[in-house]
Amino acid sequence: MAQLLVRKVDDDLVQRLKLRAAAAGRSVEAEHRLILEEALRVTRGGSFAERAAALRARTRGHKTGDAAALIRADRDRDLPES
Repeated sequence: MAQLLVRKVDDDLVQRLKLRAAAAGRSVEAEHRLILEEALRVTRGGSFAERAAALRARTRGHKTGDAAALIRADRDRDLPES
């Protein structure tokens, strides 16, 4: 199996990686592998970047509407009728 060496990594980034690994109960090395696997995994329909680009292309020019109006309508729907 191959080994990977990454040089000149910012100290803050290394600290955040250590914290993330500890929070998940993994070693820093295991966390490195997981991050690489998640970032580079190709799933059905392509990689995340490919799927995101396709979604942007499909929704380009669509109006999303007024968020406040959508939230208000959703809240009104849940209110008991008087």
